[in-house]
Amino acid sequence: MSRIKYNLLMELDANTLIRVFLTKKGLNITKLAELITEKTGKHCSRQNLSNRLKAGTIRYDEMLVIAKILGFKIKIEEE
Repeated sequence: MSRIKYNLLMELDANTLIRVFLTKKGLNITKLAELITEKTGKHCSRQNLSNRLKAGTIRYDEMLVIAKILGFKIKIEEE
């Protein structure tokens, strides 16, 4: 991914970023909720996931699970 695209993605909120990656992978929120349930063993409904994304209340550990499911990793680097 080019530096410009990376910088633009960094400006997006979690909701928009996840939806961009879902579209890239050909998935939707319903499928992501199912995959989260499979991966974690904890029930995750489409409505709950959608509401939490819109409200911006997704925790970092949940973002790590979502990133892994979508085939991405979250990388934090010192500037």
